[in-house]
Amino acid sequence: MAVSSYVAAENRYDDMQYRRCGTSGLMLPAVSLGLWHNFGDLHPGGTQRAVLRRAFDRGVTHFDLANNYGPPYGQAEINFGRIFASDLKPHRDELIISTKAGYDMWPGPYGQGGGSRKYLIASCDQSLKRMG
Repeated sequence: MAVSSYVAAENRYDDMQYRRCGTSGLMLPAVSLGLWHNFGDLHPGGTQRAVLRRAFDRGVTHFDLANNYGPPYGQAEINFGRIFASDLKPHRDELIISTKAGYDMWPGPYGQGGGSRKYLIASCDQSLKRMG
């Protein structure tokens, strides 16, 4: 995707409610955007970009992913990463980007989830690479 001319809405925080997350002090928006099946290769990139822009312009600052979101697995992180790089990167400090692991991702005993330390570290490394 080419560099965009996106300019975030100046009033993006005016109407969204933010709430504390447990005792961490982290403020999360009342609405988060999950990128499960709607950010895989079955949906056009222009629609994905429009959804992310609209959400951020309305005060959504939490984008939720997982290592197996797609289809195919991992594709939602790739697509999000492309749009983030071109549109949202200047706002990185305003965002919470979360991902999850625990699903089968690659062949063999270490790619089948289950929560081992090896799987979680490898999965986080792969997620960061996919998102750029």
